[in-house]
Amino acid sequence: MPRFDELSVGDAATPLVVENLTRTNFVKYAGASGDFNPMHHDDTIATQVGNPSVFGHGMLTAGLMARVVKDWFGPEALRKFSVRFAKQVWPGETLTFTAVVTGLHDGNLVDLELSARNEAGEEKLAGTATAVAE
Repeated sequence: MPRFDELSVGDAATPLVVENLTRTNFVKYAGASGDFNPMHHDDTIATQVGNPSVFGHGMLTAGLMARVVKDWFGPEALRKFSVRFAKQVWPGETLTFTAVVTGLHDGNLVDLELSARNEAGEEKLAGTATAVAE
């Protein structure tokens, strides 16, 4: 975990890369969260309303984003977390989750800019977080 006095604006977390998301990933998340909306697991229903296939839960993407902050600062460091879902996540995509320091404040608070992008560079999620550093 980084020490507050060693951090600078522009420092970045080690990116989290999740390769080739599958329908199974979506179904596992549905089971864990209790969100069984068929748009996330039933191709017939998803395509009937105009989608090319099922798509991932937004909160699955948000949870993976939060993991970057947890891995960088520790499991109890997160103080604020806000995300915007920019685009749907489709089976087969590879997502890269990043966090960059944008500010440092008294009380060892670290502001972060968050992003999740697919292999084509499309932004899937954007957000901010604040964590406390040692």
